Amino acid sequence: MSFSLTARSAERLSQTIAETTNGDRISRAGVCLLIAAQAEEEISELMRAASCLRDRAKGTTISFSRKVFIPLTNICRDRCRYCAFRKDPGEPGAKIMTPDEVIGIAEAGARLGCKEALFSLGDKPEAIFPEVREELRKLGHRTTLGYLKRMCRQVLLETSLLPHSNPGIMGRKDLRELRPYNASMGLMLETVSDRLMAPGEAHEQAPDKRPLLRLRAIEEAGKLQIPFTTGILIGIGETLSERVDSLIAIRDLQSRYGHIQEVIIQNFRAKSFIPMRHHPEPSLLDLAKTVAVARLILGGEMNIQVPPNLSPADYHFLLHAGINDWGGISPLTIDYINPEAPWPHIEELRAKSRSAGFVLRERLAVYPRYARNEEFLAEPALGRVKMMRDEEGYARLY
Repeated sequence: MSFSLTARSAERLSQTIAETTNGDRISRAGVCLLIAAQAEEEISELMRAASCLRDRAKGTTISFSRKVFIPLTNICRDRCRYCAFRKDPGEPGAKIMTPDEVIGIAEAGARLGCKEALFSLGDKPEAIFPEVREELRKLGHRTTLGYLKRMCRQVLLETSLLPHSNPGIMGRKDLRELRPYNASMGLMLETVSDRLMAPGEAHEQAPDKRPLLRLRAIEEAGKLQIPFTTGILIGIGETLSERVDSLIAIRDLQSRYGHIQEVIIQNFRAKSFIPMRHHPEPSLLDLAKTVAVARLILGGEMNIQVPPNLSPADYHFLLHAGINDWGGISPLTIDYINPEAPWPHIEELRAKSRSAGFVLRERLAVYPRYARNEEFLAEPALGRVKMMRDEEGYARLY
């Protein structure tokens, strides 16, 4: 059952939407009004406004990146209650990939036309696991970030793929050292809610999910002019006002540094083997409303993505909510974060995008705006990007 806003509130909602689509910067109070919409007709109004804002800036282009997913290690010191990726040493499937395994996946992906190597890894497992410290020592490294830098360098120099690293919390030194070997980097903000660090909440045993640490890392990337991906994870126990505050925090960082190339709106998915297996998932309307509100907060130029494998039956709906990107899609590797959710076939996604009135275009791990701006890239990654992009900054088609 859905409940409409009062007539007066509905009028204020329409006025707020009109102000936003006219280019005015939306206030927190205005955003809270928008995200409070519950009736389908109100959410439809939000989606129409978000789509118009997107269309004015992006036209009918929907982008994606053809990638391989490289889980350098799934061992992690954090224990997020919704995570299906992390392992402890000794658990079935727990591992640190060898250099040969990494290069093997990258080369296999290149043969299938992939251009991005997405590195994901647990956050600082060596801090609490002596087994990880010993394994890293055998590989010639003291930290997972040190090993990541080596493997990004090898992939960049020895294969045709562009690395994109998503390794958790990074300090300025880490970011600076990774920058030459990455086309872009990323860190999901997830939420600015410290409340979710409390006992029984999603981040109770996840010290690296403290919002201040994550905001600081995103800001440091901005100071270094690193094209950066971030986003929010909805449905993990946050309130609507906390969701608003998370999106506004991203907007404020983008306003200061201009480095956020993409914002992901990711929906929580329950799994039978995670602590939050009985936690309710956000509804499609909730996801679409959040996407639309994110577009109105962040503006028409921002690249906004929803992972297509987490909402496989709802492509048209999400397109009309205001997204302009489908993220990284792999013809080779699974989504190790959501292993139960297969990637869509690229040609299927192309057909469904076309039927909704959009043209699917392949991009690199770095978005066109940043691929064409040399201030946001460092050698040797810069040289590779220049070879791989076309005049508009999308992936060159051979």
